[in-house]
This record gives sequence, C-alpha cells and structure tokens, in this order.
Amino acid sequence: MLLARTLQRRAGARAARSFAGIEKTLDGKRSTEEERFIREQEKANKAKRGANVKEITTVGVVGLGLMGHGIAQISAAAGFQTVGVDLNAEVLANGQKAIETSVAKLNSRKASKNPDFDAPAATEETLARLSYASTVDAVAQCDLIVEAIVEDASIKQKFYADLGERAKAEAIFASNTSSLAVAPMAAASQRPDRFVGLHYFNPVQLMKLCEVVQTPEVDDEVVELVDGWARLTGKITVRCKDTPGFIVNRLLVPNLAAAIAMAERGDAAIQDIDAAMCLGAGHPMGPLQLADYVGLDTCLSILKGWCAQYPDEPAFFVPPSLTAKVAAGKLGRKSGEGYYVWGDGPASTKPSGVSGL
Repeated sequence: MLLARTLQRRAGARAARSFAGIEKTLDGKRSTEEERFIREQEKANKAKRGANVKEITTVGVVGLGLMGHGIAQISAAAGFQTVGVDLNAEVLANGQKAIETSVAKLNSRKASKNPDFDAPAATEETLARLSYASTVDAVAQCDLIVEAIVEDASIKQKFYADLGERAKAEAIFASNTSSLAVAPMAAASQRPDRFVGLHYFNPVQLMKLCEVVQTPEVDDEVVELVDGWARLTGKITVRCKDTPGFIVNRLLVPNLAAAIAMAERGDAAIQDIDAAMCLGAGHPMGPLQLADYVGLDTCLSILKGWCAQYPDEPAFFVPPSLTAKVAAGKLGRKSGEGYYVWGDGPASTKPSGVSGL
C-alpha cells in the first residue's frame, strides 16, 4: 500500500500512509508540472472512453476499510450503483460514515470554488447510489466486483474461490492488492479471463493514479472495460504486467530497503540520506522518513513476502534493523517511533527527532 504522486519539486509537509500509496500532499498543492500532466491525461482519457464502458453499471466493493470505502465512494460519485460489503459490522459502519463525511467535504470544497454548485444535492445523489451489506451475496449480481480485504494471499485466494461460485458468470473481478501476485487469485476465482488487478493509492478519493494489472490469461476486452471504468471515476490509469509490486512498489520498496541498508553500513547518517534525496533528487520525502510514514511493519511484510517468493532477486532483501524495529514495536509514525521520533504519533506531519537504527 506508494509513490502515488509524481515526484514534486516542492519539499515540505508531504504525506504517505501505507504501500497502498503516498497520500495527497498535506498542503493540498500540486506543482505546475503535475497539474499540466494531469490535465493532459484527463483530456486524453475522455477521448478513450468508449461505449463498452457502459457495460459496467453496478459495482460491488468487498472490504470497506481504508482503501475499500474510498473505492466505493468514487464509484458512486461517478454515477454507478455501488454496493459496499464488509463482514465486520464495525468496519462496515465506519466505512459508511467515512464515505458520508468525505462526500460532503469534497462537495463543500467544490461549492466554495463554484457558487452555482449545489453541494447538498450532489452529496445526496452520490449517497443515494450506495447501499451496504454484511454478506458477499449482496454483490453477486454486480458487473464489477472490487476486493479490498486484508493483504494476505491465502485469505484472498479462499475469498475468490468462494466468490467465483457466488457471482454471476459474466461478472468481472478486480483485486486492490498492492504487492501480491494477481495470477493465483485469478486462478482461484475460476475466471482468470475476467480478472484484473486495480491498485489504488491512498487516499483513493484524492489520488489520481490507478495501476491496472493484467495477467496473460485476462481478456483484452475486459482490461479495456475496467480501465475505462477507472477513468470514468476520475483516475489516470497506467497498465503493467503481473510483476511483483507492479510499477510503483516495484521501484519504491527496494529503494527504501537500500536506503536503510546504507544507514546500517554507516555510509551516511539517516537525516543526511533523506536530505540528499529530497534536495538532490527532488523527492518530497526522504526514503527513511517515508518508510516510517507508511509503516515499518508494512515495509517488512512486503519485503519478506517478496524474498520468500523470489529468493534469487538481489533487489529483494530485508535490512536487519527493519526486522528489529518491528519486533520492538517501533513501527514508525503510527507508533510514535521508527527511524525517527514522531512526537504526535499518527497525527504527526513531520518527525520531531531522529531515533536511529
């Protein structure tokens, strides 16, 4: 759950939550270059939207946690009837509340820029397209079913084996996994020709990027259909094969590990490594600070999974200090300490000091 924003020129308070992706910058601003890129891509997307996209009229989202509720929200906001499902009653209620709050907030922001925009009416329309349930059967008749459950390969494969039996034959499945291989899930579903990866970035409501992951077995028309749907929800899509970490995480995670290893070797101090990458490479946040921000437990989980699955890939390794930090409960910003000290814990926008290795 990562470098979701193209590297920005402005350093400052920037955010990242997990390898589901780096959050929107805390000051809400984008560079001129990024704004221009997004406008050009959105213009191109409009030209690509074909009639086949209309085949997707109903969308189911299973898992209404951090990522799932955002996916459900953008689907409904784009005009699609959307069903949100979570087996956990508390998560379901929290997801619904988060959607209602976010929709109202975003529409209020639009109204502040456009006096003619009716925020209450727009909010009501979006929320009217949403329904909620605590059983997977509620999404069985949806055209597209997006899964955003726990990032565990065995759990996801069991989920898809069951979903394949429940959902209508023509339904398309999409996993929001950020680091797991898509092919095993597709095989478990018994419909690999109608299965894609849809990797969103956090927060889904604000981040523009969506990685569309395709296996060798998926039908090209299915990829086009889902890609078109994602663009209709306001995303800029990029496509890639079912490679570890897809595009963003495949490049970013090994970079974080390499930076930690550099500090472990004593080649440079933690704060100097981060300053060098911010000032020399234009990164909005240094790699060790970013690792803290997204969660050291998340970093460790991804790296351990890749090491186990691809033992001969030299780019995939686990720095010893990362293992030690997680074992000690020092998970980064979320726990108040990682490679840095975060005085306000999860509410911190920047570290208050360096913790060390």
